[in-house]
Amino acid sequence: MSAGRIVVDLSTQTLHWLDASGGDADFLVSTSKFGAGEQNGSFKTPRGRHIVRAKIGAGAPLGAVFVARRPTGEIYSQQLAASCPDRDWILTRILWLSGLELGRNRLGAVDTMRRYIYIHGAPDDAPMGVPGSIGCIRMRNTDVATLFDLAGPGTKVDIR
Repeated sequence: MSAGRIVVDLSTQTLHWLDASGGDADFLVSTSKFGAGEQNGSFKTPRGRHIVRAKIGAGAPLGAVFVARRPTGEIYSQQLAASCPDRDWILTRILWLSGLELGRNRLGAVDTMRRYIYIHGAPDDAPMGVPGSIGCIRMRNTDVATLFDLAGPGTKVDIR
């Protein structure tokens, strides 16, 4: 794990890994289809300064399915998707975010962590580069696995 930070650009639907040693990387993502916002229940992607509070899924296979931050033992497939058409798929790895700005994205009715906002894997056929989630930041499974290995707990995340 190297020292770095994450910048999510809502306007371009990109995530930038900025490595202290210069090993930067860019990824397409998908943020909320409802836009940006911090309110509980808004299903919007929260803005501002955050950190990675917890990392979940180390060693899980690509496509591993998570529900309530726990692996279900399932691996995502088209057959599984067809049997659960309304499921919001959280796959492969989870970087659980926590806000750093009191009253903006931390505590009260705007708390990012209590809203369960993650950077997580998504089905391979989920569009990236366009908004489509219900608040979280979705990534391709291989991309989130790469980011997971780079970012440690406490990594700064700026969503703008």
